[in-house]
Amino acid sequence: MKTGYAMLFAALLSGCATQPSSSTTTAAIPPTLYDYTIRSPSGDEMTEQALANALSDADIVLVGEWHSHPGAHLLQARLLAALYANNPRLALSMEQFTRDKQPILDQFLHGEIGEQVLIKQGNAWPNYESDYRPLVDFARQHQLDVIAANAPKSIVRCVGRYGADYLNRLPAAERKWVAQSLTLNNDKYKEKFTESMHHGDPAQSERQFAAQTSWDDTMAESMVNYLQAHPDHQIMHVAGRFHTAEGLGTASRILSRNPALKVVMVTPVTADNPVAADAPDFQVEVIPLPPRYIQEANMKAAFAHIGKRNDTLQCIGE
Repeated sequence: MKTGYAMLFAALLSGCATQPSSSTTTAAIPPTLYDYTIRSPSGDEMTEQALANALSDADIVLVGEWHSHPGAHLLQARLLAALYANNPRLALSMEQFTRDKQPILDQFLHGEIGEQVLIKQGNAWPNYESDYRPLVDFARQHQLDVIAANAPKSIVRCVGRYGADYLNRLPAAERKWVAQSLTLNNDKYKEKFTESMHHGDPAQSERQFAAQTSWDDTMAESMVNYLQAHPDHQIMHVAGRFHTAEGLGTASRILSRNPALKVVMVTPVTADNPVAADAPDFQVEVIPLPPRYIQEANMKAAFAHIGKRNDTLQCIGE
């Protein structure tokens, strides 16, 4: 009897091991917010390595993001590693750190301070640990320069209040934290920005665009200056999608400063938020983030709270 039970038990085990359920062999794993598909400007699907190879002759690679989108941030980290594998003369440029915090960032990269000091004294974004740590730590591990490319938010907000002439009020030590010149002409980027405004106040839109392009011009100038000092390097720059998509924002301001540079865009897209059909961008298809607001009252309350930040803003000359 014991032998019979043993043989039966062995047979059952054998059956479990050799007869997997149909669901484990045929069901496709559904995509998550971490997943993405890379496509060339012509629509061909690409691997990360193929993308890195296609970008090998670019001087600057602008990688857009929807802030806090897991798939976009995962692509950034993997692309940084793939670009480095192809060319170790690589620098990382970031919207998320400002020029005045470059010394703090350098201290972290050189092992002089810890990460929590970087986060606090460097005014790291709230999602630094989840989204930007992989990039900065890769740079730290491989001794890559990281460019704190952006203009300080307080100065940019004052430009939004008073217009581009506000920069003339800054002392010399602070004026260098913003690009020497701003691109204020009526280019396609300005048209796109103005179309996104809904308040119907042209003068206010002019001031707000001056603030917007303060970011783009400063990031562009930071990268152009870096390549002047390091002409054998490639830069990968991460920034919000609006700044990078279709070459209208930061890219156009880079090329106005040095038309000889090759600038390439890598842009996240969804079915509801594509790039233009003739855009030269490499595209990263991702699942859309959930809606931030559904009830209009909740959205208005949130924007009202954001607007109150300017109540405590102190600009020079007030």
